Amino acid sequence: MSGGGGGSPAAPSPALSGRGARIAGAAPGLLDEGFALYLADPFDRERNPEGVLNLGTSENTLCFDLIEERVSAAAAAAAYGYLIPAPYYGGINSKTWLYGELQPVHVPLFSEVRFWLFVYFCEVMFWLFGIRVRALILINPHNPLGDIYPAQLLKECLDFAHRYELHVIMDEIYMLSVYDDITFTSVLSLESLPDPERTHFMWGFSKDFGMCGIRVGVLHTTNHEIQKAVNQLAVFHSCPGPVQHVLSQFLKDRDWMDNVFFPTNKKRLKEAQKLLVDGLADIGVPVLKSSGGLYVWADFRKFLKSQTFEAELKLWQKLLDKKLLISPGKAFCCYEPGWFRLVFSNSVDKIYLCIKRLEEVLHTNDAEPVPNNASSLTKHSEQDHYLSLLLK
Repeated sequence: MSGGGGGSPAAPSPALSGRGARIAGAAPGLLDEGFALYLADPFDRERNPEGVLNLGTSENTLCFDLIEERVSAAAAAAAYGYLIPAPYYGGINSKTWLYGELQPVHVPLFSEVRFWLFVYFCEVMFWLFGIRVRALILINPHNPLGDIYPAQLLKECLDFAHRYELHVIMDEIYMLSVYDDITFTSVLSLESLPDPERTHFMWGFSKDFGMCGIRVGVLHTTNHEIQKAVNQLAVFHSCPGPVQHVLSQFLKDRDWMDNVFFPTNKKRLKEAQKLLVDGLADIGVPVLKSSGGLYVWADFRKFLKSQTFEAELKLWQKLLDKKLLISPGKAFCCYEPGWFRLVFSNSVDKIYLCIKRLEEVLHTNDAEPVPNNASSLTKHSEQDHYLSLLLK
């Protein structure tokens, strides 16, 4: 033994801090587990026709031919929380926790009121929760519901946030993937904002342009303090110069985008959505009416053996065993078991194969039918009904 100290040598310092170890050791979510199974056995029309068919990942491949051609040519502390209508894209939870240790305060939406959002619901949850709510996050078009917030609702949400000095984060990553004949209102298009300094817009290339591998996002905010803080965080997340050049050249050709890509993308999305919705209807699976995004929100409740999330995950596992990946409602923090998100922005043959594999599983599932509780409540009665739904 060298030296004069005696005793055992000191244990080496851990390579990661406590926070780093927590981030590295975070458990994967349901969507991560499903995607890992898909990666291990991906469907391929010729090389692996019995592989996992992925209609769970929200990726648009319908206009990949156009994009490929064009791109080639272009060569806060844990005590703080945020309000968010649920169901919603579950990936938000991990990111807001890792970066700011923020906790979600759900504004539960229910099928009995067709998953509609009213500002009244936000008021209820704001006052019920002890967490110090600092922000409201809205996804428009919504993921996974596929509906679009009307301009009046956006204004009401912004007014609500202004009353309580909440930041509003508008995630509009599917804003150019609206396929129905409906008016989409971006928060950036509103004539005036109640609180411009606390209203922030986010968008990225991955969904609207079918570029899931191009991890380039946009934050639009007039708040200079937030700009400075985000710039500090983004030092090691900056977009490479060559990628910026390619994308800037890509965006300059407005004529091609307005007259070729956008109308073609809208047409193909609408056709694919109808194909999946009609196929699901043929096997007895209703869906929520949708107008934007790359997916539908489908009601599988009558195929569950019991109205529990355990039964939902058992059905999800049966579908995985049949080599079909769709996304269970639990992954989106849905408050009702039995809802699944299915992505339709894929080829016709894969949609047909999805319906075929679904039918094979559902027809062998001996679950007791459950009635659809969707009602025709008025706006006033929906608000009065909300507390009773929360207390169920």
